Amino acid sequence: MPKISLEKLLSRRSMISGAAALAAVPAFSSLAPFEAQANGAGPHSGHGSPAQNTTPRASTSGTAAATTPAADATSMSHAGHAGFAGGSVPVDRAGIDPTAILRDFDRGKTSSLPDGRTLREWDIVAVDKDFEIAPGVTFPGWSYNGRIPGPTLWAREGDLLRIHFTNAGAHPHTMHFHGVHRAEMDGTPGIGAGSIAPGQSFTYEFDATPFGTHLYHCHQSPLAPHIAKGLYGGFIIEPKEGRPAADDEMVMVMNGYNTDGGDDNEFYSVNGLPFHFMDYPLQVKQNALVRIHLINVLEYDPINSFHVHGNFFHYYPTGTMLTPSEFTDTISQVQGQRGIVEIRFPYPGKFMFHAHKTEFAELGWMGFFEVSPA
Repeated sequence: MPKISLEKLLSRRSMISGAAALAAVPAFSSLAPFEAQANGAGPHSGHGSPAQNTTPRASTSGTAAATTPAADATSMSHAGHAGFAGGSVPVDRAGIDPTAILRDFDRGKTSSLPDGRTLREWDIVAVDKDFEIAPGVTFPGWSYNGRIPGPTLWAREGDLLRIHFTNAGAHPHTMHFHGVHRAEMDGTPGIGAGSIAPGQSFTYEFDATPFGTHLYHCHQSPLAPHIAKGLYGGFIIEPKEGRPAADDEMVMVMNGYNTDGGDDNEFYSVNGLPFHFMDYPLQVKQNALVRIHLINVLEYDPINSFHVHGNFFHYYPTGTMLTPSEFTDTISQVQGQRGIVEIRFPYPGKFMFHAHKTEFAELGWMGFFEVSPA
């Protein structure tokens, strides 16, 4: 197979000026997602050479985005915002529903232990699944329970947790939980059960501690693609005595999609679908206390951010304390970092939220809060 030079690949730099052009490039939906690295080949941990791993069906040049007729069209969609021509992919076609994910806290199957504590149990299955993340762009994902991000697991501090994990994918996987637990339950290759081979199962068991906003993800090597292809989700531990009640509570998982096998991302989103919240604004009430568990699992970029227009919010890093650290309108998170945003909207109307790195925003990480009058 002839090698494809980096210059001949559609890069995110060439897409910023015309996101609508993406739907017109058939090669983009068939780019091989660095399978060589996923199987352990290659010198780098997850950053495969596009020349080794990319097989477009149609040839593209470094100026493809500029010379394709669709690229001359504006990147403003029917709704008058930066995005894809015709809007974001409908959820039934995409296989991802970011709005449903917002408030979908999975509390597991519960029962009582002899010591009076609560036992929570979940069944999690790793499956390979294709997702249409942009018009005409199919991402061959690896997922927990068939969604990106995976289920948001909710527990209370001190609960005993059992996660029954089955690997139905084509590659070894694990589940690594951020928190405090025994080494054997860490989901790290070579320790305890280690890598879970295709067709095999393992039960992770540990106490829910410490309270806070956490995450879980695959820790199989090479690490970057095993996370970036979709194997991650939120993990919320409520304080034993609870937090002050919020009127609306939700989770936002910030992620990206590396679709060309290179060492960066071509799309960015919250809860898995670029530009979704531009076309389907997030509905909240005026003056209501909105609590957001904000989690950054972005790979291939060292930092992500969250900014809201026309307002400020209190921020609780990692959610491990009950008093905020700052009052701001913008926060940054590195990979794996997370925290709680608490915000009230004093005025009705539509207020944008997005990554404050404009490149990320213009490639999908932007949306609106739509505040209805009290």
